[in-house]
Amino acid sequence: MKAQQLKWIILTALAFIWGSSFILIKLGLKGLNPFQLGSLRIIFCAVFLLTVGYKSLANIAQHQWKYVALTSLFGTFVPAYLFAIAETKVSSSICSILNSLTPLNTLILGAIAFGLNFRRNQILGIIIGLIGTAILIFNGNSQGVSNDYSYAAFVFIATICYATNVNLIKKYLSDVKPLSITTGNFLVMLIPAAIILFCTDFSTKMNLPETHHSMLFVLILGVVGTGVANVIFYKLIQISSPIFASSVTYLIPIVACLWGFMDHEVITPMQLLGAFIILSGVYLANRK
Repeated sequence: MKAQQLKWIILTALAFIWGSSFILIKLGLKGLNPFQLGSLRIIFCAVFLLTVGYKSLANIAQHQWKYVALTSLFGTFVPAYLFAIAETKVSSSICSILNSLTPLNTLILGAIAFGLNFRRNQILGIIIGLIGTAILIFNGNSQGVSNDYSYAAFVFIATICYATNVNLIKKYLSDVKPLSITTGNFLVMLIPAAIILFCTDFSTKMNLPETHHSMLFVLILGVVGTGVANVIFYKLIQISSPIFASSVTYLIPIVACLWGFMDHEVITPMQLLGAFIILSGVYLANRK
């Protein structure tokens, strides 16, 4: 399969997986606090990846481990907790919308800190995508749920982390196999996540039924939404560009809104307009 076709297939798959992650976080928080959820997400994913990918760690050169550690910090560890904290006060759909700031931060960081050059149409595409995002934000609270938008700052910080991660991988780890990067990431994060988990009251409520239900959702989130998704995301970065890879975040709110519709939420015509504008921005940003 040609790389041009493969990158669009991967982009679509990632949009579905990560678009579903926000509802999984919401369900997981019913029986867990944000730090427990973030830690279990990392631990479940680490166990899965070390089981299937431990041999791939040999492909990481000694001098590359510092970059693997940095990408683990910015790409998963910090955002795993930030999004869980944010969703205690902000709806999952709004969080998914705010996540679309990642491509803008990727562009800015790539140009300033990593010396990457971007075309004029990429800048225009990102601006158009953000206009669509703004439309979704102002029309996203269709059920009248009260959101504490100060917690949106946690999502904004997470998007900066994601943008840093994308540029680090493209600049320093492009020659490392995606499975090696991802497995190395979670090997680095495993012990810190376990320490954070057992510093909470998890041991006192781990046998409660609601905790078991939440852990099931976090298991899916960790293995599929984090482990499998990260492997194919790193592959996408390697066969495309940081901007194309991060543009998946434009599609994530659309998937999140579909989950909301199935959960009896109302999707307004303005939200559909915002989704169309976002897709137009993605197309423009990636047109040669």
